[in-house]
Amino acid sequence: MSTIRETIDTSPRGWAIPAVLMTLAFGLALIMAWPAVVLMVEKWELEEYSYGYFVPFLVAFFIWQRKNDLARVTLQPSWWGVALTLFGVLVVAVGSLATIPTLMQYGFVVTLHGVALTFLGWQGYRIVAAPLALLFLAIPLPNFFYNTLSLNLKLLSAQIGVAVIRLFGISVFLDGNVIQLADMKLEVAEACNGLRYLFPLMAVAFIMAYVYRAPLWKRAVLFLSSIPITVLMNSLRIGLIGVSVEYWGPEMAEGFLHDFEGWVMFMASLGVLLLEMLALNAIGRQRASLRDTFYVDLPGPLPPGTQLRLPGAGPAVLALLGVMLAGAVIGQSTFDRNEAIPQRTLTFAEFPSRLGEWRGRVQRMQSILVDKLNFDDYILADYASATGEQVNLYVAYYESQRAGSSIHSPSSCLPGGGWKMQDFRQVTVDDIRINGRPLRVNRSIIKKGDSKQLVYYWFQGRGRVLTNEYVVKLYLLTDGITMNRSDGALVRLVMPIPPGKATAEVEPRLVEFARLLAPQLERFIPN
Repeated sequence: MSTIRETIDTSPRGWAIPAVLMTLAFGLALIMAWPAVVLMVEKWELEEYSYGYFVPFLVAFFIWQRKNDLARVTLQPSWWGVALTLFGVLVVAVGSLATIPTLMQYGFVVTLHGVALTFLGWQGYRIVAAPLALLFLAIPLPNFFYNTLSLNLKLLSAQIGVAVIRLFGISVFLDGNVIQLADMKLEVAEACNGLRYLFPLMAVAFIMAYVYRAPLWKRAVLFLSSIPITVLMNSLRIGLIGVSVEYWGPEMAEGFLHDFEGWVMFMASLGVLLLEMLALNAIGRQRASLRDTFYVDLPGPLPPGTQLRLPGAGPAVLALLGVMLAGAVIGQSTFDRNEAIPQRTLTFAEFPSRLGEWRGRVQRMQSILVDKLNFDDYILADYASATGEQVNLYVAYYESQRAGSSIHSPSSCLPGGGWKMQDFRQVTVDDIRINGRPLRVNRSIIKKGDSKQLVYYWFQGRGRVLTNEYVVKLYLLTDGITMNRSDGALVRLVMPIPPGKATAEVEPRLVEFARLLAPQLERFIPN
């Protein structure tokens, strides 16, 4: 075993000044991204991210655990660390200008990696890189990605859960994320999407993989397997709830028993990870016990006359501090700027109830959906023509999409109601222009049982009509910087396709309705 190298300077001056400089760099990083860090910690109040409180302490522990390894290598400042820090600062600056906290949070963690690489050099950074990578798991997902992931997990968990219920010979029907039993409906809601187990289990699996003394591929398999384990165990939980409701009543899906079942399944998931480690240990030529491969050792004291010595104030470190200081000034001066909220002369309460021959009847959305969608104004109305065709119009307007509110794409919402999208594409609608530009829409036929509907939808705001939701997010970023705005709207038209009729027979009528609607939208959605 290699011995810890002796340092030339064993006085406190050999480490005090570098330690102060490193503390200063980390402090500037915190100042730079402080508003986003506060929002991140607030998100840790949610069950799915509650493990975040432990992450900084675990990172500090794992780095302290490797202090003797750091003392064995030569720590040379790295200009690559300055470059990585500069990249992190730029990400924070862009996120601050656009007021996108998630972008600032990722930039903050990248900056911390850059600081570590600058001070420790490549040899030292390799030792602390894995613990620092754990910080990425403490960052809450962006809302639009979380919502899409949540819906997909609900649908998948519901499908597997129904398969489990049917194994017990119970008759059950699945409609989207709603499980229909003989006497009760079970909705696979947000609390049952599996994310409350997925994120904590991924964090635990990362820690287990880090302390697992095995080849890299085994540790990667252990970490990545936490995803299917969570999905399967959550689906099993849903299935068992359905079985228990069928035999012992609805109270098995409510209150303490519901929460207790979730806790049991999470602990069972941990048990599966441990069993997986045992199975991985049995693979390969060198087989070891679980205790030998899964053991957290504590570092002993450094031998007398030796110490962990950090680099001093060299050119790379001074350049790093200059970058960090500029980042702190930008972060603090730009994040809290007041967003430009466009003034609207009309609200959707004043939207015309008649468009040509089409007459509308306004509907009110359930309060639970209003709270979930979190828009600032909306219209939901059924329009009927003189010849009996019907079009459902839904427009949701957001004056700001920065504080957690964002447009929910129909591609994410419709499957939850049991509708399946078919023949999805983008098309340009003939002879219709909005804000002087041809109207291009997402066109889809959706099906649920024997019912079929034709759907047009698009995203409108800040003078644009867009169809791709990821391009919408990109423009939110650029417009947040250049225009200091994030307002926008979703426009959705749905027309039933009567049995026995082809899509080509009803689509011209939907196009006609869209032609009458387009000029009205320009009055209610700011350019």
